[in-house]
Amino acid sequence: MAAPASNAGEALIVEARGENLLAARFTAMASPCEVLLSSTEHHAASTLGAIAAQEALRIEKKFSRYRDDSVTAWIHEHRGTTIEVDEETASLIDFASQCFDLSDGLFDITSGVLRRAWKFDGSDRVPDPAAVEGLLPLVGFDKLRWQSPRLLLPAGMELDFGGIGKEYAVDRAYKLLALRDPAPFLVNFGGDLRANRPPPHGPWQVGIERPDTDRQASLLLELTQGALATSGDSRRYLLKNGVRYGHILDPRTGWPVPGSPRSVTVAASTCTEAGLLSTLALLNGARAQQFLEEEGVRYWILQ
Repeated sequence: MAAPASNAGEALIVEARGENLLAARFTAMASPCEVLLSSTEHHAASTLGAIAAQEALRIEKKFSRYRDDSVTAWIHEHRGTTIEVDEETASLIDFASQCFDLSDGLFDITSGVLRRAWKFDGSDRVPDPAAVEGLLPLVGFDKLRWQSPRLLLPAGMELDFGGIGKEYAVDRAYKLLALRDPAPFLVNFGGDLRANRPPPHGPWQVGIERPDTDRQASLLLELTQGALATSGDSRRYLLKNGVRYGHILDPRTGWPVPGSPRSVTVAASTCTEAGLLSTLALLNGARAQQFLEEEGVRYWILQ
């Protein structure tokens, strides 16, 4: 959820994509989104697309850090006091807690506060090290008091669900569509996707963008079912004196990890799991491939 989207689902467009394949397109979470359906029924594609769009908007509205009416904003308004969050928010915080522990602090939903120093706009404005250092006391999931569903967020700290929000939205939309229609479908939110089963003509064809291109595919993958998620630095970065600074920051140092691949795509059973693993691979820097090998997952790395 990189930036606020305006009224996801309002401009839902259904179009043909080859023989017996329809796409319901919309914009949400600052990303192009679509539901691909193995069908010729425009009404069915429109219905499923609307369900996915409404769920994407619901999740964005609820968890976006850019909105003043989100749960995230409400949590920030109550810093320093113990509050009780709803079941869905509690499940996401529980997941984030598990990720923090399993990654030895590499995955940390309190690290969004570092964006006060970093502006990944493609410029050469690398922050002063002192500015980054001054924010580190406000980073660290272990500084929270969390016993589900009760949370105490210390003064000055923030929660940022952006690192898991889009992938979570894919999985939520997938579940809603799976309950509604048995036909083969694929949910794709900004390149993070999940499919229930292949269409009759064969596997889903998924293109992986080549870094620094305008959506030109470098790899063409075949997906029968399951999820794919990609993390990379093509669109959010800084460049100074020939050094590229990607937007994935090590929460322990406040700086990008040197030696990280330009792009990592991971296959998993759910999009949330795939997204976590692709992000952690980047956070492992030059050890990205070794990390993925140790995890025993299918992956594709672009340098």
